[in-house]
Amino acid sequence: MARTRIAALAAAAALTVGAGLTGCGAADMTRQASPFSDTEGARTVTLSVQSWVGAQADVAVAQYLLEHELGYRVDTVQIDEVPAWDALSQGRVDAILEDWGHPEQEERYIDGKGTVVPGGDLGVTGHIGWFVPAYFAEQHPDVTDWKNLDKYAAELRTAESGGKGQLLDGSPSYVTHDKALVKNLGLDLQVVFAGSEAAQITQIKQFAKERKPFLTYWYEPQWLFEKVPMTEVKLPGHEKGCDADPEKVACAYPHTPLRKFLNARFAKDGGDAAAFLKRFRWTKDMQNDVALMIAEEKLAPREAAARWVKENRTTWQAWLPATP
Repeated sequence: MARTRIAALAAAAALTVGAGLTGCGAADMTRQASPFSDTEGARTVTLSVQSWVGAQADVAVAQYLLEHELGYRVDTVQIDEVPAWDALSQGRVDAILEDWGHPEQEERYIDGKGTVVPGGDLGVTGHIGWFVPAYFAEQHPDVTDWKNLDKYAAELRTAESGGKGQLLDGSPSYVTHDKALVKNLGLDLQVVFAGSEAAQITQIKQFAKERKPFLTYWYEPQWLFEKVPMTEVKLPGHEKGCDADPEKVACAYPHTPLRKFLNARFAKDGGDAAAFLKRFRWTKDMQNDVALMIAEEKLAPREAAARWVKENRTTWQAWLPATP
């Protein structure tokens, strides 16, 4: 989801989440392989953790169940979306649990090299879009049509947007066509990157506290909608192939069923762990429940997972491999 998703508070939040998820040590998999991945016969699993809290919720619950119900040791590593595919192909990680669509990597590693295989749907549909706060949309209903955004550019200006209206993005590493959209739709907007999901959330919550207008790149599922209600701005309709050329994109983002991918050898020889990850499937509301505990209640991911597991036994029992 190329969303590369200001202040010491945001940095501290990001560090807290990262530390909670990398129980065996935070490894940068662009430079270092985990010693626990791709070890023949070992009851260990290495999961890639993406930087947004919804994906962290996926991994937290999967890790908890793998460890407590199936007896595996689980190593987690934080890595950006595209490098995660390289690590998956090489066996440096065993699974990606939330992918927002990377057709070039699928073609290279699934169709070409055969080193990665689909692991099934996560059960959650993702959607990226442009959003304004509900209070601003109620005051100015026409702002929800992209054709009227220039009318409100002056109200959307910030110190960082250079005299144009600000379109707030998260991290430059996320899936985003926003610069091309602004250019190709001829809008008086400037894309400004917060730097991370945590920093973007901090900025959105500050705007909302002050009841200021804002326009932001955002996505569903995301727990923040419960705290800051937002209304989507309608962009030109998405049609197949309209985003094939990143420089020419002038259409809305698609609705994307989020999927899991496994290293091919792990999918074949990973035993109960591979079977479990293929069966792991939950809903947007379930993911948001765990994400909210991590991001808003400040629970460690392991604690949030433990609470969710305790309260949702009938759901996760269906993910466990059938015993002989």
